[in-house]
Amino acid sequence: MNYLKFINNRHFFSTVTTPPQKCSYLPNRLATTVFIDPFLHKDNALYDNLAPRGFRRSGEQLYRPNCQGCNACIAVRIPVELFTPRRSQRRVWRKNQDLKVSAVAPVFKPAHFNLYCRYLAARHQGGSMDNPTPDEYMQFLTSYWSKTTFYEFRLEKQLVMLAIVDRLENGLSAVYTFFEPDYPTRSLGVYSILWFIYEAKRLNLESLYLGYWIKDCQKMSYKAEYQPLEYYYQERWLMINC
Repeated sequence: MNYLKFINNRHFFSTVTTPPQKCSYLPNRLATTVFIDPFLHKDNALYDNLAPRGFRRSGEQLYRPNCQGCNACIAVRIPVELFTPRRSQRRVWRKNQDLKVSAVAPVFKPAHFNLYCRYLAARHQGGSMDNPTPDEYMQFLTSYWSKTTFYEFRLEKQLVMLAIVDRLENGLSAVYTFFEPDYPTRSLGVYSILWFIYEAKRLNLESLYLGYWIKDCQKMSYKAEYQPLEYYYQERWLMINC
């Protein structure tokens, strides 16, 4: 059992570190992850303190990478008041103004799950998430203690995207987004991030947390396209301007 110190050097929480295993993002690398003690009672106040320290939520657990000799996974967030969209992002925004967005409870719906399965089959075939069950799907995206909302994006009556977002004291955390693979020209993933930037602004929140940026991994490097971007390095937030 390890111990994590945070909040003005006064608070300690026990953590568990996984054994080294094959990295999901970078070839020929081993990855380890540190989890807040799975048996520790968690709530949104704890999440509010740990998200600014590079932690993410997966299901009911809070974690961050802890790889020996590698710091490629860097937590990033967008300071929403400073964000300026690029020309291509403005085009995506205009293209998707016909979508209707609704906030719904984080509960199981067959239509959501069917879209999730189609998305994984089209975008992540052969990965560790192949052939999910409904229970695995809900265990991955939801928890009993977080302030989680599912956002439905619809084209007329058709569900084309679902975004899972956690509300923090001073920000939104984008947990996961999946969308209809039959609409590639809409750039729905880009649109979801733009929508949440403006939603965070509307709610007078400071940041949109995007998870981990990995420069040498195409699936994760796209996050640098949203500027300015802050990244968490050596226990402090620094600004990137690419």
